[in-house]
Amino acid sequence: MKYQITHRTQYRYQQDTANCYNLACMLPRTMSYQKVESSRLQVNPAPSSQYQRRDFFGNQQTFFHIGALHSQLEVTVVSKVEAMRRYVAGPLESSMPWDDLTRHLAQSTYDAALDARLFSHGTRMTPCDPLLAEFARQDFKPGVPVLEAARRLAHRIFEEFTFEPGFTTLATPVRTVLETRRGVCQDFAQLAISALRSLGLPVRYVSGYLETLPPPGQARLVGADASHAWFSVFDPVLGWIDFDPTNDMMPDERHITVAFGRDYADVVPLKGLMSGGGEHQLKVEVDVMPLGLDGAPLS
Repeated sequence: MKYQITHRTQYRYQQDTANCYNLACMLPRTMSYQKVESSRLQVNPAPSSQYQRRDFFGNQQTFFHIGALHSQLEVTVVSKVEAMRRYVAGPLESSMPWDDLTRHLAQSTYDAALDARLFSHGTRMTPCDPLLAEFARQDFKPGVPVLEAARRLAHRIFEEFTFEPGFTTLATPVRTVLETRRGVCQDFAQLAISALRSLGLPVRYVSGYLETLPPPGQARLVGADASHAWFSVFDPVLGWIDFDPTNDMMPDERHITVAFGRDYADVVPLKGLMSGGGEHQLKVEVDVMPLGLDGAPLS
């Protein structure tokens, strides 16, 4: 499926600001199941300097500095992406038993294993916690294949937790999410990551977009889509396999990957520092528009 994704972030400041330094992680990645035809980041007012780089995880980041006085900042990214079917080389039941996987990675030195081990340690946003390990063990019984257990955990989060925008913030601990059984996609992804890392398993945080379908008989609302998040689990044979606990599914052609890291902090869409400005208002709009074979928007 082809998409045009428009992600617009707008800040309005109470007072003029200057020397605004920003780092954006908003340009989609090229993956085996995803082709990026074009991706363009525009900043208004025009930056004094701007450059791109790849971070440690291979995500594309854009740094820009605005030196002139300004009372408004707008960052717009327009990308054209083809998302393809994700092929898994075998059934989830054929993945390595999770308790064997932890021993396998501890003893292995090949590149994929060393890379996976980077994602098996707790972070500030996804800490290792005995309570979260206990939560995961309901699905991770001895000998259960790691990917089958991850699928069960994602399903249980979908069944037992309530999607409630505004209930949590970026600072809400995963333990609070576990105790209240409420949150949004970012919370559910980091809850799963923290729970699995508490068992010593390699899991990564994935940020991106999801095409949302309007109710039957209603037109799409431009700007009604939003950023999305899910998690990915490593198996030595099948590789990294994604799970979306918010929607109880394995990501498909409707999921567009932007970046991945250890947690949300590694892939923040836009962050920065500035001088002055006072209070500010933030507005974010995301539109995921499906395209036809000719590149024209589908109604």
